[in-house]
Amino acid sequence: MYKHRLAVMAVAAVMSGCSTFENPTDYVTFRNEPLVKQVDHGMTRDQVSTLGGPPSSEVPNSVTGGTCNNYVLNVDGVEQPYYVDFDVNGRVDSKGFMSCEQHQGNQRRL
Repeated sequence: MYKHRLAVMAVAAVMSGCSTFENPTDYVTFRNEPLVKQVDHGMTRDQVSTLGGPPSSEVPNSVTGGTCNNYVLNVDGVEQPYYVDFDVNGRVDSKGFMSCEQHQGNQRRL
């Protein structure tokens, strides 16, 4: 029981240091969306655009020097921010269930 409490406290301490983290429920809800299901590391900006359409916004990534596209996923009226981050060569570097701004904030903390 003591070890279990320590594990719970450790997880809580780690998560309190992160203002944003991805919710696994988001993946279940949006897993069949093309941006989530088909966009892979290394894809070009054009390939992503073909799958996901135009982004809601495109912002420079002040941490890596690339750019980041903000999208809003919508399934059955449930909206979720989603980002696709590109490196300086225009290739997918990362993606996830948060905005570009949240993602960049997390990168700064690392």
